[in-house]
Amino acid sequence: MEKHRLLWQPSLDFIKNSQLTQYKQWLKENYHLEFQDYESLWQWSVTETSDFWQSIAEYFQVIFHQQPKIIQSADPMPYTRWFEGATLNYAEHIFRNKTKQFPALIFASERQEPIEISWDEVENKVAALQAYFKKIGIQKGDRIVGYLPNIPYATLAMLAAVSMGAVWSSCSPDFGIDSVLDRFQQIEPKVLLAVDGYFYGGKEFDKIQNVEMISKQLPTLKSIIGIPYLHSDQSFENLEKSITWEEVMDTPAEKLYFEAVEFNHPIWILYSSGTTGIPKAITHSHGGMLLEHLKYLHFHNDVHAGEKFFWYSTTGWMMWNFVQASLLAGATAVLYDGSATYPDFDILWKLTEALPIHHFGTSAPYLLACKKSNLDLKNKYNLSSLRSIGSTGSPLPTEGFDYVYEYIKEDTWLCSMSGGTDICTAWVGGNPWKPVYEGEIQSRSLGCSMFAFDDEGNILENEVGEMMVTKSMPCMPIYFWNDPEKERYKASYFEEYPNVWRHGDWLKINERKGVEILGRSDTTLNRQGIRIGTAEIYRAVDKVDAVKDSLIVNIELPKGGDFMPLFVVLKEGVLLDEALIKEINTQIRKQCSPRHVPDKIVVVEDLPYTISGKKMEAPVKKILMGKPLEKAVNMGSVKNPKSLDFFIGFRF
Repeated sequence: MEKHRLLWQPSLDFIKNSQLTQYKQWLKENYHLEFQDYESLWQWSVTETSDFWQSIAEYFQVIFHQQPKIIQSADPMPYTRWFEGATLNYAEHIFRNKTKQFPALIFASERQEPIEISWDEVENKVAALQAYFKKIGIQKGDRIVGYLPNIPYATLAMLAAVSMGAVWSSCSPDFGIDSVLDRFQQIEPKVLLAVDGYFYGGKEFDKIQNVEMISKQLPTLKSIIGIPYLHSDQSFENLEKSITWEEVMDTPAEKLYFEAVEFNHPIWILYSSGTTGIPKAITHSHGGMLLEHLKYLHFHNDVHAGEKFFWYSTTGWMMWNFVQASLLAGATAVLYDGSATYPDFDILWKLTEALPIHHFGTSAPYLLACKKSNLDLKNKYNLSSLRSIGSTGSPLPTEGFDYVYEYIKEDTWLCSMSGGTDICTAWVGGNPWKPVYEGEIQSRSLGCSMFAFDDEGNILENEVGEMMVTKSMPCMPIYFWNDPEKERYKASYFEEYPNVWRHGDWLKINERKGVEILGRSDTTLNRQGIRIGTAEIYRAVDKVDAVKDSLIVNIELPKGGDFMPLFVVLKEGVLLDEALIKEINTQIRKQCSPRHVPDKIVVVEDLPYTISGKKMEAPVKKILMGKPLEKAVNMGSVKNPKSLDFFIGFRF
């Protein structure tokens, strides 16, 4: 008897009409290659990597302004170079899908009924923004940043930056000032686009003071583009170097142009969670993102032209970039700003029925929250157009799989996926040729040479091990900003196994090549799809005078969800009362975001440290998850072993 139940099987028509089948036929006609099943195709893609990625460029007719001289250099990770000599532009491939038949964007929010934004409107506004950037002297390689919610302004700004070879980066306005500055100060932006505030859960959050304080500490800024989103009459006049969006749109613009940049030219900067200090500024390339997003959106999400693609996200999560990538497939990107549960818990499903949405993406905790709220969606809404439901951010447990098919839609394709900010895509995910089993991700994605390793570096089959990627992929970062020798880059992924990428997840690849992700193997906190760094929490808690020290972990629960306790050492004579709990949570919410607030604050006498002075977060997490002490920690490395006694006896 199999461990996981079969929940969905693709029909013959579903397989026949998939983009993956079209690619398979193209390989037969153009490369004289035949594959009987997905595993043989995957094996070719990770064995003949140069041929595979060249085929992707050819299949999607990538516009090279200069042809590549070398497809893949012989250098090991992280020094591998892809398509050297080639020039292109990511945004050019988006606008080649311009059509009057379908809108480019659909936008809705807590205050806004869905509105369609045409390709002509997108092109005209991007051209005006591009003309303004050019007018103030923005050049290829300059950084343009957004302090913006998930609204069309953010999409337009990203496209304008990328189209002219500038580098885009963004933060959600629910990030505190310190969190924003930790990110933007590293990359020295020339332009800041910012809203005056945002609304969430029916409440308004004014951010003008935040914008003022952030802009004052970014001395490289040439311009601040103010967007009156919260208050239509809100003035940005008090901001030095400010100009309104309306004024920018009045800039005389010529036809939108696309700057041809090197394949490995930076396209955008995403950020790690900041576990070991300030967040790492992870820099991706035009060409790497283009090839990967073309591959994944077409072959693994099976997105077709004219379909509506939605993922509930903020601009601070890599899935926001991924949503924009749906435009590469000729889809309409659906943007939503606001709470996923206001004014009703099922507001996003109402939207899915109304538009209708063909591909609905969310986080695993959201699906579990729907389950806990007993939402019987299939009997409440007409979801006949919904082809797929995507889930990421944390592993979706079997209960989540079962809920989708029992209470949302029994004939939909559940695309559980796992990837990361590091690659701005998914290593593993959907596969239109394979069935869906509860608790399993369908397959490793094409071109992703991923295996489970034991502690000695041996490949495990049908056993849990460290997630390792053994071959370079174009979507891997070209570098971290301000890390010219790649020291932080190597320390992040290649410290234990040189030339092999260690991602920090527990992985199991079963006998049918299905994939199970079993949580983080490092100390990154992953909540509601947002990666949270412990260092950011500590910086906020340190501002509470009564707290002497703190340690935080996030524990994945067996039946889904998580539990994130904050352990604090208080100053002598201080008690943890309601006022202090409120002060700590308020400071975390203010300096970081609401997602950073812990589930429980627990007082301890002492916290464990290594002899070299590092907090022992990973061992504490292992102990709390039930691992025996001898397997959770090397006691010889503990500076104060008695501090572990509390965690051994702690119950939650």
